[in-house]
Order: sequence, then structure tokens, then C-alpha cells
Amino acid sequence: MGMVMVRCPQTGHAISTGIKTDRESFRRSTVFFARTPCPFCRADHAWFARDAWVDEPSIRVRRRRGGGSPA
Repeated sequence: MGMVMVRCPQTGHAISTGIKTDRESFRRSTVFFARTPCPFCRADHAWFARDAWVDEPSIRVRRRRGGGSPA
């Protein structure tokens, strides 16, 4: 399980949407539109599912150990 993330268009920081899921479930989800408050620029960012990704720390750590780049 991981957290759905989007990027702040003002600062470039990755921000959590508060949605917890795994990559495969998120990939299979229907196209949707949401808003997420940004702690960096204090604006609400509108985003589509195609603009987001799932950050799964366990996958990121496993890939680093294997010599690959992080997800």
C-alpha cells in the first residue's frame, strides 16, 4: 500500500492526496478529478488521476537495494 501523490505546480514538491492504495488498484481505477490542499503554497490543486502516482515505500526500497533507480 502507498499514498497517491501529485506535484505542486507552484513549487514542484510532491504532495500527498490522502488517498491510500496500491499501484495496480490505482492503475485500474476509473478516471477521476479531485482537489488536494497544498501545504507548500497553501492553494487547492485540482488534478486528474493521470497526473498522480502511488508512492509505495516498500517498492522504492527494494529497487534501491537491487541497484535500480527509485520508483
